[in-house]
Amino acid sequence: MFIRGMISSLAEAQQAQRSSEDSSSSSSSQASLTGSWKLTFTSEQETLFILKNAALFGTEAGDVWQVIDDDANLLQNVITFPPAGRFQVNSSLQTDESKSIRRNFKFNQAKLVVGDADWNHVRTIPFPPYGQGWFDNVYLDEDLRCAEDSRGDVLVVQRCPLRLFE
Repeated sequence: MFIRGMISSLAEAQQAQRSSEDSSSSSSSQASLTGSWKLTFTSEQETLFILKNAALFGTEAGDVWQVIDDDANLLQNVITFPPAGRFQVNSSLQTDESKSIRRNFKFNQAKLVVGDADWNHVRTIPFPPYGQGWFDNVYLDEDLRCAEDSRGDVLVVQRCPLRLFE
């Protein structure tokens, strides 16, 4: 509840700021969505399950990333398994015409990549991509993004240097 309250307060403050700005500055803030975002908090159960139970698969979970390229209509969700593994879901991404803070997504590829520290014996295990939905960027600045999705989950991420996963 505390996190949701903070996100609601941030969203209200940003909405008030948006309504006082002209459309040209609003569009520049939308462009800042493109980037690599490192997870700091989520309520999304599938992600939390993988993070909690990575040891069942003989590994530990590392960083969790969301990579967005608004111009290329690309969304990547990645859970890393150091030193050289990851679970990755690639999606198409579209701005919702009726709500500029909303992005619609549809999964189009999922895979588990495993390998040793030297990237020897790399193995890719494909999974059928299943899912689609949307997320609202309820708060966005140059360093922090807070989103709520179509299932009511909350995501808080911090901007990091651009990193695309193959």
